[in-house]
Amino acid sequence: MSPTLLDIRQAAERIKPYAHRTPVLTNESLNQFVGAELFLKCENLQKTGAFKFRGACNAVFSLTEEEAVRGVCTHSSGNHAQALALAAKIRGIPAYIVMPNNAPLVKKNAVAGYGGQITFCEPTLEARESTLDRIRLDTGASVVHPYNDERVISGQGTAALELLEDVPVLDVIITPVGGGGLLSGTSIAATETIKGLRVIAGEPELADDAFRSMEAGKIIPSENPKTLADGLLTSLGTLTFPIIQKNVERIVTVSEAGIVEAMRFVWERAKIIIEPSSAVAIGVLWEKKIDLSRLKIGVIISGGNVDLNKLPWQ
Repeated sequence: MSPTLLDIRQAAERIKPYAHRTPVLTNESLNQFVGAELFLKCENLQKTGAFKFRGACNAVFSLTEEEAVRGVCTHSSGNHAQALALAAKIRGIPAYIVMPNNAPLVKKNAVAGYGGQITFCEPTLEARESTLDRIRLDTGASVVHPYNDERVISGQGTAALELLEDVPVLDVIITPVGGGGLLSGTSIAATETIKGLRVIAGEPELADDAFRSMEAGKIIPSENPKTLADGLLTSLGTLTFPIIQKNVERIVTVSEAGIVEAMRFVWERAKIIIEPSSAVAIGVLWEKKIDLSRLKIGVIISGGNVDLNKLPWQ
């Protein structure tokens, strides 16, 4: 069953002692360039540097004591792995993380630093899932999927809930989309809080499976996508897709050049460190493929985890 606004509000109360209430920032230079009034919900300033901590924290603190003692497990090469490891550490329970052996060293170190017990596997979905299944059977740990999990979706929706409390006059909310946890949670919070509020997603042109899925009316899996926005490589989930179909107006694709230009502009002019996946949401406005001029637009800045040795403009 799809999460409701009540589920998101309960998640907000559950994670309140642990997650940051991130600031909403504005930048006049960016407003002038895109021709709209933007309100940036800065999840790059969330714990672990991304919105993912919200969903992971809600999932971990939703567990019963009996479930919690056995820990949690997942497979992830990035932000979800870090978020789940930290949430589990805060609750004082084990986190078993399956990571592909080619994951960036900075991410491996971060997961280990948060106390995650890492098992490496070959960089294929089949290897990740089979390794995770073995760990689940060995430990009895609860699986927390990065996005196809009602607790995670509800947690991610809390960012939009906060944004609408701070700026209740928005016309549109934009998020990036990968697996759809953030987008689906945002869309529930947005459309059930303010009737008629438009929800739009940005997606890389080179990883446009969500765009194609919306066009086809069924999930089109992502096949070997190659984009700078490495947080948006996953396919939509069976839980997230129907929510997105119901609540999201459209998905707008963004070029790789648009991602880099938007990212660099935000770094240089707004002084906000965003990762390429976050820049995809800004890129919707940057490339002006859809007319959103003169509107009040909330943008969920999904994260700021960047390898400083591999900046896309170097």
